[in-house]
Amino acid sequence: MTDDGAFTYNGGKVEPGDVQNVRYGISETYLGDPIRIPVTIINGERDGPTVFLSAAAHGDELNGIEVVREVAFEWDLTDLAGTLICMPVLNVPGFLFQQRYLPIYDRDLNRSFPGSEESTSAKRMAHRIFENFVEPCDYGLDFHTSTRGRTNMIHVRADMTRPDTARLANAFGVNVVIDSDGPEGTLRREATDAGVPTITIEMGEAHRFERRLIDEALGGVESVFAEYGLHDESTVRWPGWRTIITGDKEKTWIRADVGGIVDMHFERGALVHEGDRVCTITNPFKDDNTVVEAPFTGLLVGVLENPVVYPGNPLCHLVELGGPTLRVVEREQSPGAEGRT
Repeated sequence: MTDDGAFTYNGGKVEPGDVQNVRYGISETYLGDPIRIPVTIINGERDGPTVFLSAAAHGDELNGIEVVREVAFEWDLTDLAGTLICMPVLNVPGFLFQQRYLPIYDRDLNRSFPGSEESTSAKRMAHRIFENFVEPCDYGLDFHTSTRGRTNMIHVRADMTRPDTARLANAFGVNVVIDSDGPEGTLRREATDAGVPTITIEMGEAHRFERRLIDEALGGVESVFAEYGLHDESTVRWPGWRTIITGDKEKTWIRADVGGIVDMHFERGALVHEGDRVCTITNPFKDDNTVVEAPFTGLLVGVLENPVVYPGNPLCHLVELGGPTLRVVEREQSPGAEGRT
């Protein structure tokens, strides 16, 4: 930001009170045509923080796209205090082909940040995004879904050892926060390391819009806006209960030990108790069943959607619950309630 409150990027400037929709060039195709990402910059007339919202760093993860678009184009932001950078589709080449990675040597854009202007194509793209629209910000929200064939309940991933990041994660107001600094090259880790506290919001599955999760995520954005004073009419929300998963002993991926066809007995977000039959793996003749049980009591943050597995494939992501939080969730999810099939 400049002294006069304008937001500047390489090639443009947005004055206080202005909105710009930009197709920003980050690379070129084999034919020399520009690869451009859509960016909406809303610079409020009042002082406040600069916040980025990003989605589709993996090109097939669509839920976050709708979250970012609705904030940018359907919310009344005329009284915004601060600046909002909305990037609904970071991985445009992957989005066009509806695939997770860049269709350029299968590079993962979300392992390429902060990027480099003299390195691989993926890192050059990441560098232009990071330098122009991430580093100038004070905070960031990066939206993701599970990969193809799996689905996640809405939850936050954040480095909770950092007070500024923990404040942001708590402000989003969801039940489950997984504490980790994230792999090297991810947007949230590299932005946080660069002084821009950033969280990842995981929600749903790839290749679709899920309205209930989109609405819940929009509520989280509104809560963040209230926490940091971007929008006076918003309020910080409390989800009713919250668990912060801090260690590997509190979470696990349950993986298949045999190949076959999977019958899941619980949905994402369901509470399972130690020893519960989470799923059954069988063969096409249904004459050889392998029962998979929960190793401890907790929530199924993520579950399989594609019902076929090889040995070693993930079946579900389980996070541990105990004490008062477990009792609250048990009251919410009594037998026969949503979550059991």
